[in-house]
Amino acid sequence: MPECSRWNCIYPAYIDKKKSSQQGRRVLATLAAENPQAYEIADCCTYFKLPTVLELNKSYSRDFLQPGRVRVQIKREDGSPVNPAIPNRKKLLEEVAKMVPKHTGRQKKAAEPAAGGSTSGAKSGKSGKKKK
Repeated sequence: MPECSRWNCIYPAYIDKKKSSQQGRRVLATLAAENPQAYEIADCCTYFKLPTVLELNKSYSRDFLQPGRVRVQIKREDGSPVNPAIPNRKKLLEEVAKMVPKHTGRQKKAAEPAAGGSTSGAKSGKSGKKKK
């Protein structure tokens, strides 16, 4: 386990479209995602080939009802970026906010209600026959 206590923290509130900047949003509302989850953020950081640690037992102090925090190593010990395409935290937050809506877990959730609604042809309740 690498020493991750000095890595950058990302809370879901940082990229949540429903939050105001006073509530903790750190990116523009036009870039932000709706209801991001910590595991989605961790998957996005892993996609960018950044060392990542998902901490589900932690929560943001301004929004303690939404659990999860992601620790990400953006720069090495010598100060060079781990991924040259993401040199700082602001760029990472913007890129993650763009990637979260494309997360495969969200794609599956969006497809389920459309597929499940077409099977409502069965009748329920009494059949209408009277007892003799």
